[in-house]
This record gives sequence, structure tokens and C-alpha cells, in this order.
Amino acid sequence: MSIERPFDFLNSAVNKTVLVRLKGNRYLRGTLKAFDVHMNIVLEDAEELEDDQVIKKIGSMLVRGDNIVFISP
Repeated sequence: MSIERPFDFLNSAVNKTVLVRLKGNRYLRGTLKAFDVHMNIVLEDAEELEDDQVIKKIGSMLVRGDNIVFISP
């Protein structure tokens, strides 16, 4: 799959584990299940991280796109 647009990248990351940085220097890790044009994302098996350590297991969650700084596979 060729990645030419941001949505191509997100499509290639669906059903894979991603690292998400939020505003306020918070980090989440989970399986990307879905996203929309506003970059709202749905994560499953989500965990909040601090210094690369899990500090909270969250489970399924919706993250509002305007809180996202980056998404990394």
C-alpha cells in the first residue's frame, strides 16, 4: 500500500498498535480501530503511559481529534 495522504497512513494503521501523544504531554497506547475526518479515533486495549510505563489500563475509548498531537505506529 502506497501512502500519499494522511488518511492513507491512518488506514494502514487500523487494527495495529499505535502510540498517541495528546496535548498536555500525555501518551496513550492501544489498537487503532477507527477514525474519522476530524481525526477522532477509537482505541481498544488502551493504556495511559508515563515514562514508557503503563500507569492506567483504560480499555476501549474515543479520543477527540483536537486533543491529538501525533499518532505513531
